[in-house]
Amino acid sequence: MTSLTKRQRQVLALAANGNTNAAIAAWCGTRPDSVAAILTAAYRRLGASDRAQAVAIALAVGELGVHEIHIPDQQREAA
Repeated sequence: MTSLTKRQRQVLALAANGNTNAAIAAWCGTRPDSVAAILTAAYRRLGASDRAQAVAIALAVGELGVHEIHIPDQQREAA
């Protein structure tokens, strides 16, 4: 497995926090289709087939840290 690029890691972390491609694009100053392409490349590097699997693999291999995943307040209160 090849390491993720800095941009792939950034976009995957934003996706892991529940952001849509459109929201990620606005945050990064790019277009939603560019975000989709970045995520697809990250999935390929990680050997993942979707967003959830990519996040799980990235966490397991150290590409993302649990400190990068933020629990929304309403979910934290319910737990």
